[in-house]
Amino acid sequence: MYWPIGTPRIYATSSTQPSEPAQQISHDGLPPPDNAGDRRKDSSASHLAPASAGATGQDGFFGAPTTPLTPVTPITPVTPGIKPVEHEYYDGEAQGNTPTGPLTNYSLKEPIIALRVSRAGHIFVVITSTTITVWQTKPTVIIAVILRSETSIKTYGTNTGLLLRPDAAICVVHTSLGYLVTYSIATDPGSQVYRPHFTSHTNIQKRRQSHIGGPGHVAPDQIFWGPGEGPGVRDISVRFRLVIKVDAGIESALALDDELIVATSKPAAVQCIRWTPDPVGEQARTELLSRMGWIDKKVVVKEMTHDRPMSLSTWITSDGKAYAVQRLGGPRKGTEPEEPVDPKKLFNGYCFHVPKNEDEHALRCMVNARFSLIAVGCTDGSIRVYSAKDYNGNIPQSHTHTLPVSRSAAGRLNTISYSADGYCLFAGYEKGWATWSVFGKPLANSFNTDHKLASMTGDDWISGVLDAAWISGGCELLLVGHNHEAIWMLEMARSAVTGCYSSANLFRTVLQSTSSIMVYRGYDLPDLTSISAEPGLWHISRIPAMYLTNQWPIRCTAISNDGRYVAVAGRRGLAHYSISSGRWKTFANQAMEEEFLVRGGMCWYQNILVASVEVNRTYELRLYSREAALDSSTIVFTQPLPAPVVLLTPSGEDSLLVYTYENLLYHFVFSHASGSVRLVEVGHIAFHGIVRSPARVRGLSWILPESQLTDGDPTQDVAHASVLFLVDGKLVLLRPSVSDGNLKYDMRVIVQNIEFYTSMRDQPFLGLGSQPGPRMMNGPSDESLQDSLWVFDGQELKAWTDVNSVLKAISGETTKELPPMISIPIDFYPLSLLLNKAIVLGVESDLIQRRDVSFSFFRFTIRTHLFLADILRFYLTNNRHAEALQLAQQHENLEYFAHGLEILLHHVLDEEVDANPPPAPEHAILPRVLSLLSSFKQYLDIVVQCTRKTEVRSWRTLFAYLPPPQELFEESLQRGSLKTAGGYLLILHTFDELATASEQSVRLLSRAMREEDWELCKELARFLAALDESGNTLREAMEMVNARAGRPPGEGSGNGGPNGFMARLEVPSHRSVNGSSRSSPLGMGPPRGLIAGGSDSDADGRSSDAGSSITSGTGRSV
Repeated sequence: MYWPIGTPRIYATSSTQPSEPAQQISHDGLPPPDNAGDRRKDSSASHLAPASAGATGQDGFFGAPTTPLTPVTPITPVTPGIKPVEHEYYDGEAQGNTPTGPLTNYSLKEPIIALRVSRAGHIFVVITSTTITVWQTKPTVIIAVILRSETSIKTYGTNTGLLLRPDAAICVVHTSLGYLVTYSIATDPGSQVYRPHFTSHTNIQKRRQSHIGGPGHVAPDQIFWGPGEGPGVRDISVRFRLVIKVDAGIESALALDDELIVATSKPAAVQCIRWTPDPVGEQARTELLSRMGWIDKKVVVKEMTHDRPMSLSTWITSDGKAYAVQRLGGPRKGTEPEEPVDPKKLFNGYCFHVPKNEDEHALRCMVNARFSLIAVGCTDGSIRVYSAKDYNGNIPQSHTHTLPVSRSAAGRLNTISYSADGYCLFAGYEKGWATWSVFGKPLANSFNTDHKLASMTGDDWISGVLDAAWISGGCELLLVGHNHEAIWMLEMARSAVTGCYSSANLFRTVLQSTSSIMVYRGYDLPDLTSISAEPGLWHISRIPAMYLTNQWPIRCTAISNDGRYVAVAGRRGLAHYSISSGRWKTFANQAMEEEFLVRGGMCWYQNILVASVEVNRTYELRLYSREAALDSSTIVFTQPLPAPVVLLTPSGEDSLLVYTYENLLYHFVFSHASGSVRLVEVGHIAFHGIVRSPARVRGLSWILPESQLTDGDPTQDVAHASVLFLVDGKLVLLRPSVSDGNLKYDMRVIVQNIEFYTSMRDQPFLGLGSQPGPRMMNGPSDESLQDSLWVFDGQELKAWTDVNSVLKAISGETTKELPPMISIPIDFYPLSLLLNKAIVLGVESDLIQRRDVSFSFFRFTIRTHLFLADILRFYLTNNRHAEALQLAQQHENLEYFAHGLEILLHHVLDEEVDANPPPAPEHAILPRVLSLLSSFKQYLDIVVQCTRKTEVRSWRTLFAYLPPPQELFEESLQRGSLKTAGGYLLILHTFDELATASEQSVRLLSRAMREEDWELCKELARFLAALDESGNTLREAMEMVNARAGRPPGEGSGNGGPNGFMARLEVPSHRSVNGSSRSSPLGMGPPRGLIAGGSDSDADGRSSDAGSSITSGTGRSV
C-alpha cells in the first residue's frame, strides 16, 4: 500500500568550509592537551546565538541561546565489566566562545555510519566516525553538531554505533575501544531560532475561508514554512554527560525509556543500567546468559530491538537464532500477573527462529505491533515473518518475503523497518533496497537499475542502503547510503485505506502523499479509457498550505461514495475538498481548528462529512455540511460518545456503524428532519469476551439478510446482522443465533493473513455492466457477484462468489466446511475492484533513469487485471454452467469481453495440452469452455485468435472438441466474417485439408473482391503465393475467381489480356525481410510450431481487437 514517488530530497552538512572556522571541540570529559593542569567543573555552557552561526560552544554543538533543560545525569553504575570514566571536563573561558583554531582534522565529507529517529519523529540523529549531528525533521535542518576532539577519539576510539532514547533526551555513542559516550539533548518548545522578521507586513493576507487551496493567512514568521514547519526551528541544548567503559566487550546495546541494556561478550551477559536510580537507589543489574535456561549456551547477543506497544524485545544470538524476550519484574502485557519470579532473573524468552543452515542465520529483527508480526532478516537476503500469537512462545512462521533478484545481486542485508501503521516493510541491502506489503506483496525496489548511470548522476540512494528509518507517520523514508555523507528523504504515496478503513476508500482508489491527494477517475469512463495508463485518469490536488503548515502529517483521508468529495485530517482539525469545483474548505479560525483532533476515522453521507473527534478528552461524532463554511457554529449535528472510536463505516443507504474502545458496536441511522440531518441510535452490540482487544480491529462491516433489508425494522438489525471483523490479519465472522431467548454469536476465523477485505454488499455504486441489457431488468441474482466477498492475502486476490454460503457454513446449516474460494493471481498490488467492468485496479512503481536528466525518479502507473476469465473457469470447473453463462451475459457489453473469453480458452487449452496424463473427456474443462463460448457471437473469432497464440500441437486438442474446421469456415462465410474465415483457411492448410487453389480459397478471395476488402485480398494473395514459389497456385486461383465472377466475354478477355488484372499479377520472388520469409499468410504469421517449434510464452501479451488494452493472464496492460 506504499509506493515511492518522485526523487528524494538530499540533506547534508555544508560542502563548503570556511578557511578558519571559529569552532570549539568537545573533549568528552577530558582536559584539553594545552590546559591539562587546569580542570574545573563546568558551571555553565556556552550557546550559539543565531547571529554567530559559524561558532560552537564549549560542548562542541551547534545550538541557540537557551537555558538548557538537561535531564538528570545519573551516577555511573558500578557493575561487573563496566567501569566509569568520569572527568571534570574543561570549560575554557567561563562565558566565552573562544575558538581553539581551525579544525584541520574535521571533514564534512565523512560518511554517515548510523541513523536513529525519536519515537515522536521530530528529531533524528546521525553519526560519522568523529561527529554526532542532531537534525530536526520539519523543517529539515541541523540543530546541533558535536565535534569530538582528537584527544577524545584517541582515548575512547571512533564512533561505531548510535543509540537514542525514545524520547530523544539522551543519545549514546558506542566507540571502537569499547566505551559508551552519552550526551543529553534538551529542547525548549517555547522558543524558536532562525525566525524571519518583517518590519512591515501590512500586505500579508489574513486567514480566511479558503476556496482555492492558496496560502490563506499565516503568521508573518511562517510564510516560508512548508508542511509541518509551522512550529519553526526549535532551540536545543546538547551536553556531554559521562563516559562508560565496558571491559567485558560490547556486543550490542539498546536504549529504552527507563534503562540502557548492554549485551557483553566476556562474560556473555546482559546488563540493565537505569538512566536514574530506582526508589531503593539501585541503578544497574546483570544477568549472565549461562543462567538463562531458555537460551543456548556459549552464545552472545549480537543484536537487540524493542517494541513498546507489544512490550516485546527480540534478541539475535551469534548462532543465528532469534528470541522473543520480555523484561521481568512486573506483569507481562496481555497476561495476568504470575507467581513471583526470582529477583535475579531479568528476562524471559522463547526461541522462535531456528536456522537450518547458514543461509537462514538471523541478521536483523523487527516487530510489527499493528499485525502482531516479527520479521527476521536472514543471511540469504530473505525475510521470514512470524506471527506472535501470545507471550508464551506460540510464534509460528507466517510467510516469507523473497528477494526480487538473486542473492548476489542484492548483497548483504543491512536494515529492515516497518512503517508506523505496519502496512509496509522496507529492507536495505548492500546493492539496493526493496519494499513489500505486510504479507509479502512486492511493491518497489531499486535492484533493476543502471548502477553506472546512478553513479554518474550521484544517485547513491538506489545503489545500496546502510540504514533507513520511517518518519512523518510513513509519509517519508530516510535513507543513508554506503560511504556517503548525505541523507536522502524519499517521499511515499500510500492508499487512503491505511489511515481510514472504510468501504468508500476500498471501492474508490485514493492515494495520499506528503502534501497532496490523488484520486482515480476512471470509474465512470468508457471501458477502454478506464483501463489505460494515462496520467489524466488521476485527479491530483494539493492540500492547502495553511493547513499543512501546522497540522501535517495527514493521518486520515476519506472519499465519498460517489467520488465527489474528499476529506483529510492531520494532527488536529480537518479540511475537505470538492473534486468537481476544485475548492478546498478549511477552518476560518485557527483556534477552532486546534480545538479537536480526528480519532477513529471519517466518512461521507451524501454531502455530509461524519468525523469521529476528540475534544478535551471527550468524544463525539460531528456532522459537517460540505456546502457550509467550516466553523464551530455550522456543525450540523453532534453525537456524544462515552469512549473513543476505533473505527466507523457507513453501511447500506442510511446506516452508520461505530465501534468504540468499550468493545461496543453502535448502529446509527441518518434521519432527515426540518431540512437537517441527525444521527439516531437504533441499537448496539457488546462484544465482551469475543473481541479481546478492540484496538486491534482494523476493519468492520456487517451482512443483513435480504428479508431484514427489505421489510425489517432497523432497530432489529443488530439482532440479525452477521458481523465481519478484520483483527490483525485475521478475518473473523460472527454469526448471530438465539439460544434460550439470549442472543449469542458463533465465531470463526474464515481466512488469515489478510491485508484487506471487501464485501460487495457495501458497494454503493455497483452496476452489472456498462449497458445493462434486457436480461437484467428483473434485477440481479445471487450469481451477479453482488453478494461476493473478496480478500487479499498478500499474494493472490481471493473471493467467495456468494457470502451466504459462508454464513451457512458458520451456522452449520449445511456443512461446517467453508466453500472453496476463487484465486486470482496478480503481479501488482490491488487497490479496488471495478465489478461492472470486471477488472482489478492497482498501481505499480517504476524507477526512471534517463541520460538527459541528472537524477533518477519514481513514478507509478495504473495496472489492471481482467478477472472475468478466472471466475468463469471456477464456475465451469465446479460444473456450475448456468452461473457461468449468466455472469458472462452480464458482461457481454464490455468492449473487451471477447478478449476475456479468449484468455479463458487459452489458459484452459494450455493446461490440458500439458497435462500428463490427459484428463478424461468427462473431467476435461475444455469442452465446457467451448460450450460456453458457443453461446456468444464472438465464438468463431475467439477460436481463431486462440490458434494464433498457441503452438500447432495444441490445435489437435482444441479441435477434438470442435466441429471440423471446414464447417467453421463455412459458418464464418455465412456470417460475413471474412477475416475469421481466412483464419480457418490457415487451419485447413495446416491440417492438410486444403488442396492447391482449393475451392475455399477461391470462394473467400472472390467474396473479398466483391466486397472490396483489398487488405484481405492482399493477404490471401500472399498466402497463395507462399504455397508455391512458382506462382502457379496463385494464377490458378485467380483464373477460378474470374470464372466464378461470370464476366462478359469482352471483359473477361480484357482481364486475362496484357492490360487486364491478371496481367498485372507477377509471381512474387522468394525474398526475406529482416531475415525471415515474407510468407506470413493472412497477416497472422506462420503458425507456431511450423517454424523452430514456436513458443506460446508471449501469448498472454497479445490480445484480440476487442481488448487491446486489457491485461491477459499476467495482469500487465498491453
